Amino acid sequence: MSVSLKNFADLKQLGLQLKQQEEARLRAEAERLKIEKQVQLEANIFRSTVGNISQLKIAEKHIRQTPRPQPLPFQHIADERAALRESLSDEFNADSLLETDDNLSYTRQGIGIDVAKKLRKGDWVIQAQLDLHGMRRDQARDSLGEFLRKCSRTGARCVRIIHGKGLGSINKEPVLKNKVRSWLIQKDEVLAFSQATAADGGSGALIVLLKG
Repeated sequence: MSVSLKNFADLKQLGLQLKQQEEARLRAEAERLKIEKQVQLEANIFRSTVGNISQLKIAEKHIRQTPRPQPLPFQHIADERAALRESLSDEFNADSLLETDDNLSYTRQGIGIDVAKKLRKGDWVIQAQLDLHGMRRDQARDSLGEFLRKCSRTGARCVRIIHGKGLGSINKEPVLKNKVRSWLIQKDEVLAFSQATAADGGSGALIVLLKG
């Protein structure tokens, strides 16, 4: 199903939003490189301070070996810090990109309409799920970003995201439900999503299709 933009104003707004996403991605990449450079600099300082070392000559006797600590994954830490700084905007307006039905489905441009239909009917096998029910907005946003990165590493394609129905929120409004849809649209790896079937959570959950 292709995305229908109502008018030129919607297209212009989408272009601005995509530009902001790209700027956020570039900032995250710059931060990652900065952290990586700092880690390498600290490692060089340590090596230059310690200098060359040699093994002490000791009498031959049994010495109990002390287990060496695991090496610190500096690159992994730098990548994770940079990834956590990726921004998902709370101001992104996804209304014009959602299908105007009870399911509020979404498919990225170029994805066939049959994909959303299969998601609605539950034809895809759910390979992983994330339960955001009861979380605050900031915690839910961070958890969603980490979950999508994990799915990318493991190769999960079809996942379920439980956001709840908002019955326990102020004024009984589904704030988190709407935010999750907006956050998902901002992620390039999300190809489509639709409200879950009744058996999979109904209006309290989404079935999401990710890039392979």
